[in-house]
Amino acid sequence: MNAIRIVLADDHALFRGGIAGILRQQEGIEVVGEADDGQSAVELARSLMPDLVLMDISMPVMNGLDATRRIKAELPYVRIVILTASDEDRNLFEAVKSGAQGYLLKSITPQALVATLRGVMQGEATMSRVMAGRLLEEFARRAQPPDKAELLTSRECAVLEYVARGRSNKEIAAGLSIAENTVKNHLKNILEKLHLQNRVQAATYALREGLVAPPSDAAP
Repeated sequence: MNAIRIVLADDHALFRGGIAGILRQQEGIEVVGEADDGQSAVELARSLMPDLVLMDISMPVMNGLDATRRIKAELPYVRIVILTASDEDRNLFEAVKSGAQGYLLKSITPQALVATLRGVMQGEATMSRVMAGRLLEEFARRAQPPDKAELLTSRECAVLEYVARGRSNKEIAAGLSIAENTVKNHLKNILEKLHLQNRVQAATYALREGLVAPPSDAAP
């Protein structure tokens, strides 16, 4: 069986050297390159075409999340495992969105690290139970329908109200004292956020959902 070819990316030379020493003692694992910043990690991945990149997040020149996105875009077969001191939810979610197959904290034991890397090469997606729990909570939260009041800005709501009243872009611009092109841009944002195709659908949606008051002859 071929050895797992790994590139290490971490800007702390002492830590990177320690990980390299641990991995080089393992049967079936070969450290083929080391990078001290995200850009170098991308370049090494291109030239060495490793099986796996063990990636830190906080690095100079290019951070590990951006490097992960670059590598996955160019070399989607490469497995990437984040190894970081950061347990921030934001970094965890961004790492998963970027295509990382694992997210580990630097407090992990050497034995667990090696087992994780082998598991990733077998198709497993790996992270601690705490991290997995946070990820599931975030997915569950995002699956809930968003509060409609949070979808649009106050200015977009104002534009939508005029649209629901059947006003033209010129009339909306005059009513809100903004440029007509600005109205068009607001309308584009509204349609995008509400997943609608045109202003008729926007007006219908606004009235149906109670986002604006029904049209009135007394309205300005």
